[in-house]
Amino acid sequence: ETNTLPFHPFENQQGDILRVEKEHQVLKEQLREAEEKFEQLQSRSLEEIGALKELLKKSIEETEVSQNELDWFHQDSEAQMKKWQQEKKENRENLKALRGTAKKHSDTNDRYLKIIDEKENQYKVCLNTFLETSNKFANKKGKLEELIKKSEDDSQECEKRAVKAEVSVLQTWKETEIWKLKGTIAKAEGNLGMLKALSSNSASAAPVVKSQIDSWEIFLANVKKQLEKVEAEYDEKIELVKNGARNCLSKVEIVDVPYP
Repeated sequence: ETNTLPFHPFENQQGDILRVEKEHQVLKEQLREAEEKFEQLQSRSLEEIGALKELLKKSIEETEVSQNELDWFHQDSEAQMKKWQQEKKENRENLKALRGTAKKHSDTNDRYLKIIDEKENQYKVCLNTFLETSNKFANKKGKLEELIKKSEDDSQECEKRAVKAEVSVLQTWKETEIWKLKGTIAKAEGNLGMLKALSSNSASAAPVVKSQIDSWEIFLANVKKQLEKVEAEYDEKIELVKNGARNCLSKVEIVDVPYP
């Protein structure tokens, strides 16, 4: 009947402990998935930030080159002032566009950093929940292990008492049957003694008495065999019970030997 009924007070119905353990495993799996997603998101963010920094650096270098060229052409020729002014205007517009792009990427980076912070906070909350749940389950597990150990000790003690009781019952049955059979043997031996004495004292009655003596000797031999059988079978049953066998608590079958 082990584990076929709810284990009160920890189970209201069969399988509550197993269900809690499964929920524990599900929480661990969700936590692992959240960590993997966080690491993937962080890796992508770092790659995008690196690309944006490289693009910004390139834009700044291009802007510096354009500015130097603009100054050189201004000194070289006034005739080309309008043309270079136009180019300067275009370069400024490009620079403005690049700055807008850089600002856009910077805003994106800030947004990703904010998301990362939120994910880190979520991770901390999940981690705290996991630790709290883990500690709770560890405490419950410790209490359950103590109760299981106590139940096992009680069960072993009950089993020892049961074995002792069965051995005592079998021993009592054995002694009772042996006492009966030894009593029968004593009576048979007494009758044989009287018959043998009668046979030796009366020659005329010797043939009849001889037949009776034979019958009583056969009877006595059968009873002694029955005694040996009873002792052997009861000893075997007692040894089986001591070795942990079950369903051995039954009387040895006794065959009634009719008196001569």
